[in-house]
Amino acid sequence: MLKALSSQFNRIKNVISLKYGKDPGKMLIHTGVAGWIMSSAAQIIGIVFNDKISKEQKLFMIPQEAADATVNIVSFLLVTQTFKHIASEAMRTGKWIPKNIKDFLKKRGQIKNLGTKNFNVLKRLEKAKVGRRTLSKYQNVCNGIDVVATTTGSVISCNLITPAVRNVYASHSQKEMIARMENGKQKNKKTDAAFPYYVSLSDFKNHSSSLKI
Repeated sequence: MLKALSSQFNRIKNVISLKYGKDPGKMLIHTGVAGWIMSSAAQIIGIVFNDKISKEQKLFMIPQEAADATVNIVSFLLVTQTFKHIASEAMRTGKWIPKNIKDFLKKRGQIKNLGTKNFNVLKRLEKAKVGRRTLSKYQNVCNGIDVVATTTGSVISCNLITPAVRNVYASHSQKEMIARMENGKQKNKKTDAAFPYYVSLSDFKNHSSSLKI
């Protein structure tokens, strides 16, 4: 049993390593989105099975929670992906580059157009016939910058941007809900005015029980 579990764990670990080994920033984004999804799902399940919440409230709260989750996830993705993309592009084009790598490329005549869109540090290093060890070190630096950028974007998104966007959306949704409830009240008033002598079944039973033959 333990051997089978260990084998399964190693298999999962290898899959994760192959998928995210060269792009740890992507793993942070995917795990962050998974966390938002599970948190929102738990909130919705809690609302569904909460006996203290009325059916009418649930009909409003469940779509509201789902929409709230969508805002959270989209905001998180946009911010973290933007930070990650900016950092990755800065490293790829050489706008952010370790001094020793820059000096090495300069000595080998591979620094032309440094920092432009068409410049690729890794390709220039390969042209300069740098060793695998140096390439690996540079890739590790890129991964580290990627993780820092993604983490920074995640912190800013979760603590500043997402709450602000969510509050604006919640305020707008609340106003729409109040307007809908007011419209419903107005319709009920019109119905009562149109049928002033309307008698409910319960009223009819109460009155009929007092009749004598």
